[in-house]
Amino acid sequence: MNQVMRKYLVVASVFTLSLITYIDRAAISSAKNAIASELSLSDAAMGAVFSAFVLGYAMAQIPSGWFADKFGPRIALTVVVTLWSLFTALTGAVNRFATLLTVRFLFGVAEAGAFPGAARVFYNWLPVGERGLANGILFSGALLGGGLAFPFFAWLLDTYGWRGAFYFLGVPGLVWAFAWALWFQEHPPGSVKQEVASGADPRLSFGEVFRSTAMMLVMFQYFAGNFTFFICISWMFPYLSEHYSLAHTQAASYSMVPLLAGATANWVAGFMVDLLYRSGWRAWSRCIPAMFGFLLAAAGILLVTQAGTAKTAVAAFAVATFGVELTISPSWAYCLDIGGKNSGAISGAMNMVGNFGGFVSANAFPFLHRLTGTTDTYFRTAAFLNLIGILCWLRLRPKVGNPPLGRLPERTSLKGSA
Repeated sequence: MNQVMRKYLVVASVFTLSLITYIDRAAISSAKNAIASELSLSDAAMGAVFSAFVLGYAMAQIPSGWFADKFGPRIALTVVVTLWSLFTALTGAVNRFATLLTVRFLFGVAEAGAFPGAARVFYNWLPVGERGLANGILFSGALLGGGLAFPFFAWLLDTYGWRGAFYFLGVPGLVWAFAWALWFQEHPPGSVKQEVASGADPRLSFGEVFRSTAMMLVMFQYFAGNFTFFICISWMFPYLSEHYSLAHTQAASYSMVPLLAGATANWVAGFMVDLLYRSGWRAWSRCIPAMFGFLLAAAGILLVTQAGTAKTAVAAFAVATFGVELTISPSWAYCLDIGGKNSGAISGAMNMVGNFGGFVSANAFPFLHRLTGTTDTYFRTAAFLNLIGILCWLRLRPKVGNPPLGRLPERTSLKGSA
């Protein structure tokens, strides 16, 4: 097998991983009413269940990224995928609120290693000019998984009940982990010197990169994007069902649309990032897709407040999700640019802060609704954060005389713009 085919198979493998990740993650939203009914849980309690996953997921990002950097993505991904698959199955065995919170928190801790581990895979296997599309493919799998989860889990729910459905969902991850452990190699044969290819400064420690101004801005913009995105895998399904009085299956079909739009956006962003990198606009290859994405996200999420029908609301959610997902590939490519040998931990740090945005979002939706009497407050807050995301990338824009993005010849180069 030649090296090009090996790279394709590596990217296809992590694409499949992200597909499984989001099917497992989004299933809880479809099961919300069934779980709440059987365990007598309020919307506030289910908000806590949603956010328990995000809290565990966010807290474990840096440790799981360090784990992938230290021991390699072969061991790291085998371990974390096995663990989260077991916790997915255990979700079907809970019989009380406290147990459900604990299991979902631990599920989040285990799943935290998925994307930092994938980032380390890309750092080991791909040159810098191919990472934009690879990240786009990776995260399109996440959105496709989230979109498929709604109708697929609705079928499982009707066929086996919510407990049996979670038992079933534990199986694909275990199969993937077994195959990965047998097949994956840490580096391609005759691998390139990735420090030279990426331009990452090997002298920079994790702490130095983490404390830089650039890293602070990248983490905040990821927080802003996740605040908007998280509603698609938590409250969008029940919002559409209740606000527009939709049947369960109809709401499931509608809920697929924004996530499929987001999957498309990841491919678009990936092509944009790599195309710009190979052009005279190399220094802007991360900034332009991200800023345009946040602009679309702000417009789309504001349109939700004006939607008079379910179809209009779904279209607005689709625009917002498309916009938010345009920011994903450039964000992760940027972390690989500056992270170098610490790519797993640096990517994990960004994802940690981003998922605190998801944690806040999961609780803000019911809280702001109770506080103001309208869901519009949440959507306006999300739009404001998306506009702040644009400002973050404007601050990260290249200046005249700066070296191309990804080349950091001085320790101080992280302190300013990209």
